[in-house]
Amino acid sequence: MKTGLSRRGFLKAGAAGVVIKVSLLPSATKAELIETPPRPGADWLSGGKPKYRLDAIAKVTGGKTFTRDYRARDLEGWPKEQAHAFMLHATRVDRVFDGVDLSLLSDELKPDRLVLQEDLVADGVAMPAPWPGFYGDVFFVPKGQTARLLGQPVAMLIYHDFARYDAAKRKLRFHDKVVRYGAEGPSTTPGPYGAARYVRIDGGNPDAEDRYSALKDTTIRAGFKGIEPQWPAAGEGDAMARGMAAAAEIEREIANAGDDVLVLRRSYSTQSADASAMEADNGNVWYERGTGVLHALIATQSPHEVAEFAAHMVSKSKFALKSIDLKIGYTVGYGTKDHAIFPFFCVLAGLYGEGRPVRLANDRYEQFQTALKRHAFQMEKVMVIDRKTGKFRAMTGRYSNDGGGRENFSVSVGTVGATAAQSIYYLPKSDFSAAILSSRAVDAGSMRGYGTLQTMAATEMMVDEAAEALGLDPMEFRKRNALKSGMKNSQGAIPSGALRHDEILAKAETHPLWVNRQKRKAEFEAANPGKKYGVGYGHVHKDYGTGAEAALCALEFDASGRLKLSHVAHEIGTGATTSQAVMAAAILGKQPDETVFGKVRWPQMPLETTDEPYTLSQEEEDKRMANPRWTPSFTSPMSASNSVYYLGHATREAARIMVELTVWPAARSLWSRGIGGGQMAPEAVRREDLRVTNGGITAAAMQPLSFAAVAAEAHRLGLVTGITVHSFNRWQWAEAEFEVPGTGRRRFAIDALALKYGDGAPAERKALMTEGGWHFVERTSVSYPPAQRNNAGVTYYAPMATLAEIVVDTGSGEVSLLSHHSILECGNQIVPELVSGQIQGGLAMGIGHALKEYLPLYEDGPGDGTWNWNRYELPTSGDVAVWKQTAEVLPPLSDTDPPKGMAEVVMIAVVPAIVNGVAHAIGKRFYTLPLTPERIKEALA
Repeated sequence: MKTGLSRRGFLKAGAAGVVIKVSLLPSATKAELIETPPRPGADWLSGGKPKYRLDAIAKVTGGKTFTRDYRARDLEGWPKEQAHAFMLHATRVDRVFDGVDLSLLSDELKPDRLVLQEDLVADGVAMPAPWPGFYGDVFFVPKGQTARLLGQPVAMLIYHDFARYDAAKRKLRFHDKVVRYGAEGPSTTPGPYGAARYVRIDGGNPDAEDRYSALKDTTIRAGFKGIEPQWPAAGEGDAMARGMAAAAEIEREIANAGDDVLVLRRSYSTQSADASAMEADNGNVWYERGTGVLHALIATQSPHEVAEFAAHMVSKSKFALKSIDLKIGYTVGYGTKDHAIFPFFCVLAGLYGEGRPVRLANDRYEQFQTALKRHAFQMEKVMVIDRKTGKFRAMTGRYSNDGGGRENFSVSVGTVGATAAQSIYYLPKSDFSAAILSSRAVDAGSMRGYGTLQTMAATEMMVDEAAEALGLDPMEFRKRNALKSGMKNSQGAIPSGALRHDEILAKAETHPLWVNRQKRKAEFEAANPGKKYGVGYGHVHKDYGTGAEAALCALEFDASGRLKLSHVAHEIGTGATTSQAVMAAAILGKQPDETVFGKVRWPQMPLETTDEPYTLSQEEEDKRMANPRWTPSFTSPMSASNSVYYLGHATREAARIMVELTVWPAARSLWSRGIGGGQMAPEAVRREDLRVTNGGITAAAMQPLSFAAVAAEAHRLGLVTGITVHSFNRWQWAEAEFEVPGTGRRRFAIDALALKYGDGAPAERKALMTEGGWHFVERTSVSYPPAQRNNAGVTYYAPMATLAEIVVDTGSGEVSLLSHHSILECGNQIVPELVSGQIQGGLAMGIGHALKEYLPLYEDGPGDGTWNWNRYELPTSGDVAVWKQTAEVLPPLSDTDPPKGMAEVVMIAVVPAIVNGVAHAIGKRFYTLPLTPERIKEALA
C-alpha cells in the first residue's frame, strides 16, 4: 500500500465533529439486518445445531429484502417524496469530453439538477481517500479532458419524480451523441499501480533457516519504465539487493539446467469477468440541509469505510455536514461491494438533491458498465523438477494483472496472486513477481478468488502437464511435492496448524471417478461416437483474511439471563450472522435472545487508530503501542472469507472471557452454597472441568445449572455481566493483559476490553462504567504481531480438491460436466449446511470461469454500456451437474480445531480440474480461459 496521510488522520484534521452512525434498517420496514422479529424460538438450537438460518423465515415469507427494495417512504423519518438519478458515461477515452447534449429531451424531461465535475470542484467536494489514488482523482470526467477509463461517468442527472426520470433515461440510453467529444487528447489513464517480488531460497532442507525470504528479509518493490518493472540491482547491500541476487541465482540454475531436470515453461492467460451479483449497486441518500445530517441507505460490504470516507469527501466543502446516519441491510457482492466507488456517487446524489432523498441504482446495463471486475491475468511460469526424485527444485512466475482505470485493490490482488502461485507444493527455491498495470478498461477490484483463482489454477494445469512429461501419475507427483505441516510457503512463513493435503490426496486417488477413469473412458467413447470422456483433478488451498483483520463483539445479559449479542459482522449471504450466534451459544450454553449485527458505533471502545496496519513502521508502531487506547485498525469489512475465523474470534473470545470472569465464579458460588462448602466441597472441581451440556452448565458431577441461574447469581455478586472485545490479527493474534477489578491481571487474545458489572457490584466499581455505560479497561501491556509479519503474505489456508468428470463433443466443441466430487478441509464446521451451500455456489462460479464467462477488456467490452446477460453467459443448473455433484469435508482433528474461512477456495479447484479433464479427454492442453467451443474446435482441427 502507498504511504501518506491516513484516513483517520484526515478525518481528524478536516472533518472534526462529524458523527458517524451506522444502523440497521428500522423495524417498521420489517427488514432488519437479521431476522428479528420474529426471533428464533426457544428450540432454535438443538444439540448445538440451528434448525434454520436467522434470516430463514424472512427469506421464505418474502420478508428478506435488500437495500434495492427501499424507497424514502419506507424509511422512518424520511420525506415521502423520492427523487431519482442516473449517470451518463464516457465510451471513448481518445477524445476530450466536451459536455453533454440533452437536446433529445423535451423541456419537461430536462433534469431538475445536472451535476458535473466542475460543480464538485466549485463546492469543494473531494475524492474519498482511503489511500492515495485508490478511487482515482476525479468522480466525473472534467470538461476538456479525456476519460480515465471506459464507462467513467461524465454527469449525473437528478429528477424530483420517477416518471420524468424513467422517460428521460429511456430516451438517452444507447444514444452516442448525448456525450459530446472534442479533439483527440492525451491519455489521462494513470500509470502502472505497483510491482512486488517474493524470492525465497531455503537453507538446504525445509527445516533450516532460509537463506533468503520475504519474511526473513523483505518483499522486493519496483518502479516502472513504461509497463516494465525496474527491479533493484542485485548485490550484497540492502535486503532488496540481496533478494535480487537470490533471484539471479535461481535464474542461473534454470539457464544451466542439465538432462537430470525437467524445465517446463508455459504462458497462461485468464479473462476479465463480472461478479453478476443479483443485487446491482444502489443507494438512497437524503441530505437534511437544516440539520446537517446525511441519511443514507447503501448496499455495501464495508459500511464503516463508506461512512468514514463520505465524511472525508465533504470535510472541506460547502456542505455543513454534522452527522452521517448510514443504514445497511442484506446485500451480496462476492467482494465487489467492498471498497467500491459507487456508494460515493450515491452520496453525491444526496448532496445535490436539494433537500430530497435521491435514489441512484444501477440497472444491469449500468452494472456491467461500471461495477468492479475480476482482473485479467497474464502469466509466465517456469517449473524445474528433478527427474529422478520427481520433486520440485525451483519455480518462477511473472504475473501481470490489468487493474483498469482506477487502482482500487489491484495491487493487493496482484500480490496475493503471486504469493499463492506455489499452490499446495513445497518449493526449495521460488521467485514470484507481480506487475499491476493500469489501462482504459473498467476498474477491477475485490472479487471471490482474489488473484489466487488465476495463479493457482494455472499452477495446477502445469502440474498435470509436468507429471505427464515425467511419466508420473498425477496423484503420485502431487504427493511427492505437497506441503507438509511445518514447511514454509514461498514467503518463508510457516502456515498455521496441520496441513492435511496428504489426506485429501489419499481420498481423491481412491475415489471411483479417478480409479475407473481409463475403463470408463473406453466404455463411454465406444457407446458415444463423437464424444470424448475425461477426468481431471485440481488441488489448491486458499488463504483467508487480509493480514489486518479487526473485529468487535459484545455479549451482555440481565439478571433474568436474557443474553444479547452485538457484532460488526453483517449478512452478505454467507450465513455469517447465524454462525456468530451459534458460536456464542456453543461456549455459553445459551443462544442469544437479542442480536444486533452490522454495528459500527461502539461508545464503550474509545479506541484511536491511524488505520495503517500495512505501512506503519515497527518503530512507529512501538511508539503508538504505549497508548493503551491505540490499535492498528478499528474494524474490517465483510471480505476475504473473514467472518467465521476472524470475526468469529471476537465472538469466541468474548464468550470465553465471560466463562472465565462470570460463569465459572458464579457457578462455583452456587455449588458452594450450604454447610461445609456445599456440594462442591467433597470434590476437586477445577476450571478445566467446566462443561456446557444439554442439561446446563456442570463440572465434575456438579448439579447442572441453567444460564438464567448463573446470570442471577452473577448479578447478585456484582460480577462482570457484559463483555466487549476488540481483536486484531496480522497473520497471528494480538494479545494483551488487563487489570480486571476484583479478579486481577488477566491475558487474553484481544487488544481492547470493556466490561459491565452486575446489579450487586459496589458503587465504586459501577462508577467506572463511564463509556456508554461500560468500563473501558485500559490494558497494562500488549503484544502485537511484528510489522515484519506483513511479509508472511499469509499463514491461514483452507484446502479444496475437485475431481471433474467431463465430456467433449468433438463436433460442437462443447464441454459438459457429467459429475464432480470435492474434498474440503475447514476445521470445525459451525453450521455444516452453510458450508455445503458455499461449496455449491463456489463450484458454479468456478465452472462459469472455466467454460463460459468472458468480458472483452476495452472498446468492445462492458464499458460501452451495451452489455447485459443476453451477451454475458452464466452457467445454469444444466452446466454444473446439479444432481451429480458430491462433496465431503474432512473431520476436524479435535473439537478444539478453529473453523477456517472457506467461501473463496471452493470456486478454485474445479477450474484446473475441468481443464485437466479436457486434456485427458482429447489429448490437448489449453492455456487460455475460458475454454469456449471455438477454442476446443480450433485445437481439434
